[in-house]
Amino acid sequence: MAEEREITLRRFDLSDLDDYMVWASDDRVTAFCRWDSYTDKEDLRRYMRETVLPHPWFRAICLGGRPIGALSVELGVGCDCCKGELGYVLATAHWGRGYATAAVKMAVRSVFQEVEGLERVEALVDVDNKGSQRVLEKAGFVREGVLRKSMVSKGRTRDLVMFSFISTDASVD
Repeated sequence: MAEEREITLRRFDLSDLDDYMVWASDDRVTAFCRWDSYTDKEDLRRYMRETVLPHPWFRAICLGGRPIGALSVELGVGCDCCKGELGYVLATAHWGRGYATAAVKMAVRSVFQEVEGLERVEALVDVDNKGSQRVLEKAGFVREGVLRKSMVSKGRTRDLVMFSFISTDASVD
């Protein structure tokens, strides 16, 4: 399994476009994502420029300094300012090695330190995405329950599992 020292998180740069395209164009990676696979590099470049780069908490999951996935925390506003929603993807060549778990642990520690007033990080996972559920469990997230018929994704209404990690939870080493 991966050790956290192998994985780093950093902000993206446009020079990461080719690495990003590896997972963003892979239907196995995007199967449970809210977005479809990218087929055009210019569309992905535009998304990176307009969404990824200016986002306050969008990070590259790097192995040896090179991006192998992405992780973001969408911070709540208004009465939801105490929480953020975690999302992540990882290139299929790196599945099953503990890299996603290591990245999630690092992100949770960092985002709680960096974002004043943040008390909760939550993640919504498709009930059929067993791998992602396992990542969150190994990272110390608590499974809170199933939100039935909670989202329409890729033409189907989906059930989602709600996971959370709160600022007072013990970190998993």
